Formats: sequence, C-alpha cells, structure tokens
Amino acid sequence: MGAAMYQIIRRELLIAYRRQSDMLNPLWFFIIVITLFPLGIGPGPNLLAEIAPGIIWVAALLAAVLSLERLFRDDFIDGSLEQMLLMPEPLSVLAFAKIVAHWLLTGLPLLIISPLLAVLLSLDWATYKAVVLTLLLGTPTLSFLGAIGVALTVGLRKGGVLLSLLVLPLFIPVLIFATSAIEMASNGFPINGQLAILGAMLVGSATLMPFAVSAALRVSVQ
Repeated sequence: MGAAMYQIIRRELLIAYRRQSDMLNPLWFFIIVITLFPLGIGPGPNLLAEIAPGIIWVAALLAAVLSLERLFRDDFIDGSLEQMLLMPEPLSVLAFAKIVAHWLLTGLPLLIISPLLAVLLSLDWATYKAVVLTLLLGTPTLSFLGAIGVALTVGLRKGGVLLSLLVLPLFIPVLIFATSAIEMASNGFPINGQLAILGAMLVGSATLMPFAVSAALRVSVQ
C-alpha cells in the first residue's frame, strides 16, 4: 500500500508540473486577495493587524474551494478513477494519497509564502507564528473535508456551485478556531486550546474522510 500511495502522489505531482496553471491559480488568488486589502483599507499597521485573522483565513478557505474541483475531476474524465476502483489496494488508501498530494500542491505553498503575509499585514512574531501553525493544521483539514464534497459531485457536469454549498459549512469550524487562535496570539494570550482543537479536527478528518470519500466515489462512478 505504501508503494501505491507513493505512485499516486508522484503521479499527481508530475501532472501538476505539466499543468502549472492549475496549481498556481489558487496561490495567485490567495496572494491577490491578501495584497488588495492593504491597498483598499490603507497601510495602517494597527488596523491591518486587527483584521489579519479574517483576511488570511477567508482567503485560504476560498483558495481551497477554488482548487478542490480538480481533485478527482481529471481522473473521472480520462477513466483513471475507474481503474483506481479496480486496483487491489483499498480505495480509501488511494483517496488518502490523492488528498495528501492535493495538500502538497495547494496548502504547502501557502505555508511557503507565509512570510509575505507578515510583511503585507504588519504581523508581529507571535501573530506570525500563530498564522503558520494554524495554516499547518488547518489547510490539510480543508483538503480532507473538501474531498468528500468533490467525491459526491465528481460525476456532475457543472458541480462547482453545488461543491461550494457542500463544503463551505464543513469549513466553518476550521475558520472559527483558526482565526480565534491568531487573534488571541496577537493579544498576547496562549493559543494551546485552539491548536489542540485544530489538531483534533485534522486527526479526525484524516482518519474518517478517506473511507467516506471512497464510498462517495463508488456511488458517483456507478
């Protein structure tokens, strides 16, 4: 199973390298949203620091929704998804590998450019550290939770709007606790509680969502 997961992740990374626009569009969207807020409301550091939690996580959430549709879409179109159903490895394991690859292509770049957020939004060190930790715990959770919506709508011709309606309510708890952690850190309070809840969400979604995704994919394909 480890070899199968490695091959799935390697395949996804190679496909993304050949279709770089699919990988870069959510990242550019995230950067543009973060850049426009200081230009629109002014460069005042106090105001930017106050609204930074909401800006960062709303942009990250929308970028995640923008990138989710292609998670299983291409595999469904070219028949690769049906071949995955026939492989001897459990479909839940293959779905887990697909979701991990999706996070490597969409969530990890957000962590890499996080120093840019500190500059644009005038974040201090404690707030910046909270941003990094919440992105590290929260973005994989978005990928796991969003995958169930993608699996349910993969067979629909125009499932983008329906996908958003399905996954946005699932994202709200992550948004609430992530923004709360950043806000608490900016005020000098400990954020261990919020990080623990985000970690629990990540562990729970990583454990349960691959099984739910595999069941949804079988229903969608059949």
